[in-house]
Amino acid sequence: MCGICGQFRFDGKEVSSESLDKMMSKLARRGPDSSGQWSAQHIGFGHQRLSIIDLSSYGSQPMVDDKLELTLVFNGTIYNYKSLRAQLLKKGYNFFSHSDTEVIIKAYHFWGENCLEHLDGMFAFAIWEHTNKKLFVARDRMGIKPLYFNSTSKAFTFASNSQALLTQEIDRSVNPIALQQQLSLHGVVPAPNTIIKGIQKLKPGSYMILKSDGQIQEKTYWSPNAKRPDREVSNEEYIERTHELLTAAVTKRMNASDVPIGVLLSGGLDSSLIVALLKEAGHERIRTFSIGFEDIDDEAGSEFEYSDQIVSRFKTEHKKYKVSNQEVLPRLSEAVLNMAEPMVGQDAVAFYLLSEQVSKHTKVVLSGQGADEAFAGYFWYPRMADEHGNEIDRFSKHYVDRPHKEYLKTVASKYRGENHTHNWLNKEFSKPGTDSFIDKVFRTDMTRLIVDDPVKRVDNMTMAWGLEARVPFMDTELVEWALSIPPSLKMREEGKYPLKKISRSLLPKSVIDRKKGYFPMPALKYIQGEFLEFMSDILLSSACRSRGVFDEQYIQKVIDSPREYMTALNGSRLWHLALLEYWFQINLDN
Repeated sequence: MCGICGQFRFDGKEVSSESLDKMMSKLARRGPDSSGQWSAQHIGFGHQRLSIIDLSSYGSQPMVDDKLELTLVFNGTIYNYKSLRAQLLKKGYNFFSHSDTEVIIKAYHFWGENCLEHLDGMFAFAIWEHTNKKLFVARDRMGIKPLYFNSTSKAFTFASNSQALLTQEIDRSVNPIALQQQLSLHGVVPAPNTIIKGIQKLKPGSYMILKSDGQIQEKTYWSPNAKRPDREVSNEEYIERTHELLTAAVTKRMNASDVPIGVLLSGGLDSSLIVALLKEAGHERIRTFSIGFEDIDDEAGSEFEYSDQIVSRFKTEHKKYKVSNQEVLPRLSEAVLNMAEPMVGQDAVAFYLLSEQVSKHTKVVLSGQGADEAFAGYFWYPRMADEHGNEIDRFSKHYVDRPHKEYLKTVASKYRGENHTHNWLNKEFSKPGTDSFIDKVFRTDMTRLIVDDPVKRVDNMTMAWGLEARVPFMDTELVEWALSIPPSLKMREEGKYPLKKISRSLLPKSVIDRKKGYFPMPALKYIQGEFLEFMSDILLSSACRSRGVFDEQYIQKVIDSPREYMTALNGSRLWHLALLEYWFQINLDN
């Protein structure tokens, strides 16, 4: 619901208003309704507000509680804030607002760092203790809301995006670990790294405690298992409980708002099911929004034939938008400018263009991200399960964009090093709390990879237009339950069997049993014409050559035959390379 930033200085200097102003200027689109600043010598906060809960000035930030001697900046939504407020009122706390922001302050005062165990929502926040001169910084369990930081012996600086931190004096060089992961995990760089050496991000489900002497302590407060329950659970119970938890997840996200809410309706099973569950829960006036693009060859650029069926069945207030390829390229630079990190997913631009239109009608939408990861909706899961060999090889064959040998050919000699993706996967797969290899895959995907692929993409592209996206399928309780479901049950009927079973009495058969679709934008996959020319110009530019990240001979080969260089997930390697360099040019060079 906002953009936040701040700085905690360890070198005795005061935080300057100019420094906060620069960061806030890069966060303004995340919170267009109002802005605020607060500072006290060595600590300072900035806030750009998107007003969703308690629209009055009492909900403004940075929020200072003089009585409790705490100051907070917060991005996100706490879905259970009303019940927490009632609890805290009984404990003797008095409230001056009706916001979820103030609930966090009181909860922190009462429970301390354990307040995180009580917060149900998506959030990134920082709390300053006036008396103890201590900074507490936290991120939600699923990492839905971003928190980037730069940490040196002089200061700790944080913000909701990289662009804000790039206004400060930081190391702007390319991080070689992140580069290898960026080009191997289709744009995913797992926390704490980012593609810029001087910028890190807080891990999902983690918090940091910082003291004035520069001492920093980081802890993980949530790390789920992916094991079967101790008691025997029938298939029917797995599905029934999934239905209950998903309905609760959708309903609480719909109810925690003082403004109207819509649904991003792709026409796929996930967003269609959200609409159906809202109707089942008694919501009559449901707003839905869809976007489509031009077809290329035999690949459809829209899913209107399916979304139209949902609109017809549930009588939603619907708006759909058709975007021509000619409209995409002129707007691409805007989308890239609003990417906190380089994002290669085709649908990033789609979400950007859709969000522009949707923001004219509402401030909050529900979206279906997370369903495929939680309930085994992707084609590569059964392939990995059937694969032989060691666990890393089984995963990499069907997921990693380029073998390490090819990566070494892709980049310039100074970036050729060890296989950081392999090392990271080995560390993730070695964590306890799983029953099988495929359980490790689901947990890694759900708790680490999804954060920096669809989730970050949706947050960045919607918030670029002051639009907040809520993701019911990433509800913590639902995710914990989904990870406990036997993989064989989730992968039945080509995946997402529990969701398909729930949908049988709610959705048209054609929507449930259709071939899986994506948020399609074929022009960024099957590259030709002006798109090929555009990407060639980027990769052959003097800026790209002087940056010296890529091997020039390899670049030429990919440009000459783009369709011969597709990834294991059938994405374009040319687009991956061009997008990365384009992000550098727009966000670093300008």
